[in-house]
Amino acid sequence: MVLLHVLDINPPLLNSSCAWSSNLQQLTELYESPYTGAVTTRTATLLGFKEDNNHTVAFHVEALTTINSYGYSPHPLTEYIEWVKDILISHPLSTKPIIISITASDPQTLAEMVNSIQTLREVLQDGKIGNARIGIELTHRVQISPIPHPRATVSVLTAAYAKDNTLTIGLKLPPYVHKDQFAEVFAVLQSLQNSARYNGSAISFLTCTNTLGNSLLFSEQSISTIESKNEFAVPTGLGGLAGESLHPLALGNVYAFKKLISSQSGAHAALGNIKIIGVGGVTSKAAVERMTKAGADFVGCATLFGKEGVHAFEILGKR
Repeated sequence: MVLLHVLDINPPLLNSSCAWSSNLQQLTELYESPYTGAVTTRTATLLGFKEDNNHTVAFHVEALTTINSYGYSPHPLTEYIEWVKDILISHPLSTKPIIISITASDPQTLAEMVNSIQTLREVLQDGKIGNARIGIELTHRVQISPIPHPRATVSVLTAAYAKDNTLTIGLKLPPYVHKDQFAEVFAVLQSLQNSARYNGSAISFLTCTNTLGNSLLFSEQSISTIESKNEFAVPTGLGGLAGESLHPLALGNVYAFKKLISSQSGAHAALGNIKIIGVGGVTSKAAVERMTKAGADFVGCATLFGKEGVHAFEILGKR
């Protein structure tokens, strides 16, 4: 058994944050599947993201690849907190955790969101190993910096963890293509470690990777979820690429971060305990095995889930 800090994810397979984990029904179906070891919500903002017909997804006509123009979830964090509460209360004997995916444009909003999730954990008495069932994933799509306002965000995360070291926090990262980008992420993680007055790392996991932005598919290359006469697969033209086309880059990101994690020692030895959730092009059991070989401790899936529904996890996990 490999714990994600204090979260027991067994089997080590879960959905990544995506449009198909948006509402209570979808989250409940994921939670009740015996083939998911955890559930990740769609990324929430504090007040919800305004969604319209420009926000959609298209599947490639040949490869199991998608392009999407989605923003964050239209549902505010308060709804996810209520849904997570309902699911966990109605499944009292389950140890399966739910990772609440969030994003914030400024540290003050992030602090408010983290505090709201911590209040939920207090209500559910979620904390000790064996009964911990809630984690936080901070999503950031911009490739220039691993997290927005790094110094202020560092303060928010370290303060939350210092107050409650059972809190499981992770970062969902965009795909990187240059070694300096990986080094920059670890500089942020080291600053978290340096600013902490406790033995441990505020960041328990990295999710590698998010979609590859600024990608383009033409309409003739795709099957869209909406009727459109647009030239492009999604109304915005450019979108985030996922699925099989992203798989080699996702494997490379997992491998690069695993090497950095394994190299940590001395003052930053706690960073060596960071786990990796490998995401990107996990469309078959062979892809799961490749992610594991590259260094992923847990494996996430979205594109196959979008195509097959919750049955995707049986495809990936059934022996």
